[in-house]
Amino acid sequence: MAKAYLVGSGIAALSAAAFLIRDGGFAGADIVLLEEQDREGGSLDAAGSPATGYTMRGGRMFELHFECTYDLLRSIPSLDDPSKSVTADTFAFHEDFAWDDHARLVDADGRIVDAHGMGFSERDRLELIKCAATPERRLDGKRITDCFNEGFFRTNFWWMWCTTFAFEPWHGAVEFHRYLNRFVHLFKTFDTMSGIYRTRFNQFDSIVRPLLKWLTDQGVTVRLGTRVTDLTLAGEGEGEGEGEGEREGGRHADALTVTALAVTRSGRDEEIAVGPDDLVMVTNGSMTAGSALGTTDAPAVLDASDPGGSWALWETLAAKRPGLGNPAVFNSSPADSCWGSFTVTTQDPTFFKLMEDFSGSEAGKGGLITFKDSAWLLTIVLNHQPHFRDQPDDTFVWWGYGLFPDREGDFVRKPMRDCTGREILDEVLRHLRFEQAPRILDTSIVIPALMPYITSQFLVRGQGDRPPVVPEKSTNLAFIGQYAEVPDDVVFTVEYSVRTAWTAVAGLLHLDTGPPPVFAGHRDPRVLVEALETLHRRGRRPGASGTGPERPKPAPNTRGS
Repeated sequence: MAKAYLVGSGIAALSAAAFLIRDGGFAGADIVLLEEQDREGGSLDAAGSPATGYTMRGGRMFELHFECTYDLLRSIPSLDDPSKSVTADTFAFHEDFAWDDHARLVDADGRIVDAHGMGFSERDRLELIKCAATPERRLDGKRITDCFNEGFFRTNFWWMWCTTFAFEPWHGAVEFHRYLNRFVHLFKTFDTMSGIYRTRFNQFDSIVRPLLKWLTDQGVTVRLGTRVTDLTLAGEGEGEGEGEGEREGGRHADALTVTALAVTRSGRDEEIAVGPDDLVMVTNGSMTAGSALGTTDAPAVLDASDPGGSWALWETLAAKRPGLGNPAVFNSSPADSCWGSFTVTTQDPTFFKLMEDFSGSEAGKGGLITFKDSAWLLTIVLNHQPHFRDQPDDTFVWWGYGLFPDREGDFVRKPMRDCTGREILDEVLRHLRFEQAPRILDTSIVIPALMPYITSQFLVRGQGDRPPVVPEKSTNLAFIGQYAEVPDDVVFTVEYSVRTAWTAVAGLLHLDTGPPPVFAGHRDPRVLVEALETLHRRGRRPGASGTGPERPKPAPNTRGS
């Protein structure tokens, strides 16, 4: 029987394994996941305890049109109620705890801003429409700042958009263009965030754990602590005398075929032979590679000596032949893709009660809260409790992040990246002006995280920098995850990883059916008209116009060329 070797155990690899079984007719025993870390889940991580503090580097948001994700998870039983699928559980949770944000933006004085108005001038609005309508090929190599005037980066729309999706002004215009078109149907509810869906618990507990249980019940093997260092391709090392035509086994001379995997496990090098009918799927690159965690009393410290096996493997493969992407576009400038997050654990309900009073929303229903004038561009969210499946009733967990960790804080006069967990929490509390700040600081465990490549998939790129899911002339190799190219869909989403997995399985196995088309609301006249009406009715800031008075300082959060 044919075997499948999947490099990585993040959501892309787990999804690919499930599609191989569900759609491809593979037996679970013939599927092997090779993971260099000591835990499954990739970037969908979450762990900890009340005593040591919980931690998660990030949290993923969903929306109604994540068709691939919901299709897959309809096949996976929930851990809490096996009669219900993970998709059904997610929809049920949204019904009970839909976001309705009343405090999306907070100003420099700690006051809630009316974010219903997006704050555009006429020029801002026209530039936004132009960016959305520009053919993608014309945006190759451009930054977001190349498409907008400076004032755009001081609008309510930008502050909400960039902190919802984690865009920086210097990120690629191509990705920004895709997001505008992919999520145009969310414009009308963007300030309340009511169109955003969340899982019942963190994504590791709500998605990874049930999916992993289903896979292992099917006999799938996960080998942890196993780093794939190279793939041997057919024809490597052979002389040029064979010429064109057919090689042994009926493969064309220029076919892309993996014949072996080189792995390192427990300090020992091994080789795994790949048969002519076997499949290999590689998660190339990682947005959480090289991450570092700190503590309440110590900052996170990055170690740049090893960017991780997924990046190294991609670099090795890309050097072997053209058409396999350009990893240097994404991993050579971590200063442009790094930001910091933090997870707070407490057994004192004071902060939650104060935030519910401040925001006007019950915890779990309030959505993101962004301090739009903060030097770090801080955003926090109070999750529905419990956020971890094993979290006790007397324990509370919340999360936040800052898009500019290299800047000095407004109150704590040092860069966020150099701050302890306590100092980061102190900065947040000073923005909120809570008198109970000393008590909250003394009763909280704060774990900061720094992630050098977290938004690297947003960096300026061109055609070909991400390899196709199934490269040209590939017979058994596919790329999956955030750094494989899927036309029209948007990276930094679970949906993107699942779509690459489904595309890989359908492509390599030549199946008649594959993933559904990417939702294209911008091509639906009803959706598009509704979005344009929203921009017209709510776009303008009182007194703003294309030739009106200059917007107030501070200068926008932009980075020089």
